[in-house]
Amino acid sequence: MSVHEVLSTPEEAAHEHRAAVGAIWTGSRLVLGIGAFAFASLGFAYFYLRSVNNLGLWRPGGVTASTALGAGIFAVTLAAALLNVFATWRRSKGKALDWMVAGWLVVLAALVAMGLQIYELFELHFWPGSSGYASCFIAWAALNAVMLLSGAYWTETILAKGLRLARAAREDGKDGSLAIGSDLTAMEVKVANHYWVFIGAIASLFWVMFYVM
Repeated sequence: MSVHEVLSTPEEAAHEHRAAVGAIWTGSRLVLGIGAFAFASLGFAYFYLRSVNNLGLWRPGGVTASTALGAGIFAVTLAAALLNVFATWRRSKGKALDWMVAGWLVVLAALVAMGLQIYELFELHFWPGSSGYASCFIAWAALNAVMLLSGAYWTETILAKGLRLARAAREDGKDGSLAIGSDLTAMEVKVANHYWVFIGAIASLFWVMFYVM
């Protein structure tokens, strides 16, 4: 028996499938853990500097970023997170087209929010080291832009893979929605949805910290 025949056995294919699902599950938890530690560190710095307020330099003059831009970024980010939850739910009901359309809207919303976040950095009327608030805000804005970009990229790759699987299935005379509905794709969609829920929660928390408190 050749090496190709051994690797093509049903047992080997099932093992590779389980390994792929496990890798996706583990990798997603690592990403969430890294993100949680990063934002927890920022949150600690925020509340520590705010409580100490040496020489009144935490937030002199009540300086703040643009509340209008902040509200816009928060609204679009939260809309993207909620829309992704909706897309995931529709996919679980077998509505592949709804999932695709909502998913591409999520990618668009994430890119818009990221663009607004970068634009806000160029419109700030304070320097990064001018106060404790300013330093924390710059760090938050950079992390938020990276988080939105990673969420958009992750969602886009899953959608693109779904389109390729559906096209390949149709070329073989099969139902494309069945390929999109595979359990491997389902795991990818599920863990990406966890990431978007995390993005929505973080956006809500830090919007209150930087624009409301």
